Amino acid sequence: MSHTASTTAATDAAFMRRAIAIARDARSKPGASPIGCVIVLDGAIIGEGCNEVGPRSDPTAHAEIVAIRRAARAVGPDLRRATLYSTLQPCGMCSMASIWARIGRIVYGAERDQVHKMYFEDRHLDTMDFIGDAFREDLALAGGVLGDVAAELYYHPDDDVPTSEQSNI
Repeated sequence: MSHTASTTAATDAAFMRRAIAIARDARSKPGASPIGCVIVLDGAIIGEGCNEVGPRSDPTAHAEIVAIRRAARAVGPDLRRATLYSTLQPCGMCSMASIWARIGRIVYGAERDQVHKMYFEDRHLDTMDFIGDAFREDLALAGGVLGDVAAELYYHPDDDVPTSEQSNI
């Protein structure tokens, strides 16, 4: 592994650990979900958040959207050189928001096959489908960063999830 690749891997792991910490903290917030996100520009966190759909009564308040809004308030709406770190592979809405915000890179932890299907609204589309459809060849994607650690935050594929806790099904 080259120095640049090992530096990138170490940096990705460090910022993913921060996203995981945010997700863990969300467990103690009434109505929040354990999904964490940080947005980094030039080595500094410019926005972060957890899934706040319940507390805000806002179905668009996913962790990535919350973090994008905070980042845009901090530096403006063009996040071209920024990296978004999410504990879970972004859903379609969050993928498109990243495209519109011109996020330069998306890094996520847990992948679709590591978690229960309720976390995704359509099992046949994924982040790469949205990126390709938007002709964003300049948007880089890295998945599975601390994926096993991040997956522990969520129900697993074969878990019997109580109906009261299910969403997107």
